[in-house]
Amino acid sequence: MPKIVLDGKEIEFSQGQTIIEAAKAAGIIIPHFCWHPKLSVSGNCRVCLVEIEKSPKLAIACSTIASDGMIVSSMSDKAVAARNAVMEFLLINHPLDCPICDEAGECKLQDYAYTHSTGESRFTEEKVHKDKRVPIGPRVMFDAERCISCSRCIRFCDEIAKDPELTFVQRGDRVTIVTYPGSELDNPYSMNVVDICPVGALTNRDFRFKARVWELSSTESICIGCARGCNTEIWVRNNEVLRLTPRLNEEVNSYWMCDHGRIDTFKFVNDDSRVDGPFLRHKDKLIRAGWDEALSKAVSTLKQYTKEEIAFIASPYVTCEDNYLFARFAKSVIGSKNIDFMRHIDPTFGDDILRREDKTPNSKGAELVGAIPAKGGLSFDGIMTGIKSGRIKALYIIEDDIVSAKPELEDILSKLDLLIVHSTNFNKTTELADYVFPSSTYTAKNGVFVNFQGRAQRIRPAASTIEQDRALDGMNLSRLDKFGTPFDSWANSKQRDARATWRIIQALMQIYGIKPKYSIAEDIFIDIAKNIEAFKGLNYEILGDLGVKLKTAKPELV
Repeated sequence: MPKIVLDGKEIEFSQGQTIIEAAKAAGIIIPHFCWHPKLSVSGNCRVCLVEIEKSPKLAIACSTIASDGMIVSSMSDKAVAARNAVMEFLLINHPLDCPICDEAGECKLQDYAYTHSTGESRFTEEKVHKDKRVPIGPRVMFDAERCISCSRCIRFCDEIAKDPELTFVQRGDRVTIVTYPGSELDNPYSMNVVDICPVGALTNRDFRFKARVWELSSTESICIGCARGCNTEIWVRNNEVLRLTPRLNEEVNSYWMCDHGRIDTFKFVNDDSRVDGPFLRHKDKLIRAGWDEALSKAVSTLKQYTKEEIAFIASPYVTCEDNYLFARFAKSVIGSKNIDFMRHIDPTFGDDILRREDKTPNSKGAELVGAIPAKGGLSFDGIMTGIKSGRIKALYIIEDDIVSAKPELEDILSKLDLLIVHSTNFNKTTELADYVFPSSTYTAKNGVFVNFQGRAQRIRPAASTIEQDRALDGMNLSRLDKFGTPFDSWANSKQRDARATWRIIQALMQIYGIKPKYSIAEDIFIDIAKNIEAFKGLNYEILGDLGVKLKTAKPELV
């Protein structure tokens, strides 16, 4: 391969790569604001100036094509002086908003001002004042004084979102960003401009002034907004989820995620409607009960029905581990063949960028682990027909509000003698239930989702539950979070008194006389890998941060 010498280090590059791309591939970061690996080159910030041997003037690394034998310096006296001058120029009119700016702690201008500027300004005149706190769209706020005119947001809307909504107006130090007349920044991917803005000019209106980034813990996870399974970071403070951001995975979502995934997929976690303990119906009302009482009574009631009279509705929103154990419970413990899950398909939701018509994260995984009818069993529609005819008298649903999805099912489910529901939140389905068990959300448990491409990807707990605290005690691990706060101080958190669905199922199996087999979610996944061909040879370590494409995506009838 051809090579260049950068700051005294010889690095290989591919034909057509620019200097900044070759450096990035070699793990060398050249300072930059306007350049982004997924956007076209604009070359207007000038921070990436480098000195090239035998070249009469400095060149910008983002648009200069590397050539074999080129000798480049990003740290020569000439390059450093130019970079310092550019930083001084960018800071001339920049406001001292750092104490109140949401970007503080993640701001490239802050970082570069510390590492690549002179540390003082010769500018004594009044700074140029521009509009502040402009709601440029329903989800994004614009502060023109902070903008350094890198044009990343404009190029994103043009090239990635395919919805040109932003442009520059004015000239010189009066230049600013506006939306086109009669429009606003309202495309389905608008909040990505907050991520790629290198300063605090564009901020997330939902997250504004809620926390400082250094107060948050971040956990790698997967978006549950659709079957794409975008890789994300969950940001938590005091056991409360405050924001989601995309995580780079070129095989799935690259640097991006949609606004629906950012906002609509975590609000329920902190909502007042969270189920805060087991409930059972008494005199036509759901009343709070202890775990032991609710579990034992649920089993006692289930035993009053034959296996042909009981049906099970799994969920494309829960992990493979949850669905696997639920299917085993239905087919092996109860002996019922009637198990399936509702498909949530919305043709108006999908697009040709990231969003899929399937608005659930794990329908493929549910099929693969056997949460589908056994031979001779009833499908979802068959189960509903069986309830109407009186053939199905008891129904067990995990983590899916099927009544809200299809309101016509309310009349059907009201015909049941027994309805058991696992749910994170009270909803239209739990209103009809005889037993309601509180389920942990995806933000508080381990597990695996399989996206529409057949890629198995991990979720991890970003928040704490009482159950997890007990596990920490059992392992003699610290009960303090990263800031030294005891988990017990989070007692009022909506996450607290909830359990992973697989743990609730295992507790029921124990009452049936089946000795508990699993202590953690990974134990179940190891069992899945032993028994289901699609997952053979996999474990959590192999799945890693970016997931693994399964060899086959054909479901097995277990």
